[in-house]
Amino acid sequence: MKVLIACERSGIIRDQFIRRGHQAISCDLHPSRRPGPHWQGDVREILGESWDLLIAHPVCRYMANSGVRWLHERPERWALMLDGCEFFKLFDRAKHIRYRCVENPIIHKYALSLIGRRADQFVHPHFFGDPFSKATGLWLTGLPPLKRTHWIERADIRQACWLEPPGPEREERRSETYPAIANAMAEQWG
Repeated sequence: MKVLIACERSGIIRDQFIRRGHQAISCDLHPSRRPGPHWQGDVREILGESWDLLIAHPVCRYMANSGVRWLHERPERWALMLDGCEFFKLFDRAKHIRYRCVENPIIHKYALSLIGRRADQFVHPHFFGDPFSKATGLWLTGLPPLKRTHWIERADIRQACWLEPPGPEREERRSETYPAIANAMAEQWG
């Protein structure tokens, strides 16, 4: 398959699809953190090409439920949230791509009303073998929900995402896809 991983700097999902023989490319405004096929630029420049599968990770900064309080404390964020929702819908409504997954965390009610539909599935890294908790919403079109492959004891599941220390790399580290989820995507959708 020809696979576009939109808004991915890490190359984690891209590399899992490549390992399985697919033609996969990541795309982001920033360079890839790992060597491999990567389009550095605005994803809208290549989104219209012929793709079999799209996995998109639009920025969640203004849509995530975890930051909803900032909408009320910083009114300028409402316009940024509107832009974020439109960017999200660009992927969710890319009808020329038969198989689509748009990934985001739990979004707040304001963003949900603009996007127009709830996530089809929520997964955690520990569902697939990484011992971490991180609710990840998947808006699916043409794809089946991911099947859980691992059951880890509750006492062995760790919180890491929201414990990231402050700093310039915090947002990127928090948004990076866990390898076990990337593996499940490539194995089950590839």
